[in-house]
Amino acid sequence: MSVHVTVWDETGGGGEPVVLVHGSTSWGDDAVFGFAAQRPLARRFRLVAMDRRGYGGSPDGSTGFAGDYEADTEDVLALMGEGAHLVAHSYGAVGVMRAAARRPEAVLSMTLVEPGCYQAAADDPVVAKALAANRAAYAALPGDVPAETSLRAATESVGLPPLEPTPRRLRAARSAFRERVCWEAAIPVAALAAAPWPKLVISGTWENAPALYRERGGEPLMACARVTAERIGARWLQIPGTAHWPHVEEPGAVNAALEELWTNAVTRNT
Repeated sequence: MSVHVTVWDETGGGGEPVVLVHGSTSWGDDAVFGFAAQRPLARRFRLVAMDRRGYGGSPDGSTGFAGDYEADTEDVLALMGEGAHLVAHSYGAVGVMRAAARRPEAVLSMTLVEPGCYQAAADDPVVAKALAANRAAYAALPGDVPAETSLRAATESVGLPPLEPTPRRLRAARSAFRERVCWEAAIPVAALAAAPWPKLVISGTWENAPALYRERGGEPLMACARVTAERIGARWLQIPGTAHWPHVEEPGAVNAALEELWTNAVTRNT
């Protein structure tokens, strides 16, 4: 059972491959939360935007969850081939980090955008507080939540405009509620720190986000990104004026950073 991918390639097949892995409530080529705004990079690179299980055109997982980071790990490993740049947002970062640690010889570079890898920074006070709050909130959730409710919670509750409840968007909202939580996943920090390829962690600055959203979401995500970058030997880049989706909110800045990273990476062919 394979996942669906969208391929953007204007290189005639000669560009280095890039695997793009989205977060929750999205899919690979989604223009709202996914990687549609990175398509211009296909002029020089072969972009492979993966739909995680339970999202987009991919099937559900087979472990009792709509999808989860363990399935993501296996799917990313299958897409890496002989070598690829890896880019992941939010939930998707966990599977990418685990795949990169499993096959470091097949990684050209790794970029994490607003990663949800809280266990990599669980001893940071801000992250620890968020973990405790997340656990309490999930323990209080009912056994099932309608997809429409999940979709509204993903946007309206944090001050974002509502999304059109299309079948694909509702499925993504349903999967986001049903998947294994990423913030409890063990992260192979030591293996990633030992890897020689370049690493980049991108965050928003969150100054324009609603106060409650910044406090509960932005502060722990920024702390997680900062600590994770330090521990795996990555550059930490914050994009001014953005929150949880820098690659959508300021694609020019993010695309420039990605192109610079990929161009300067020491690949296996040099």
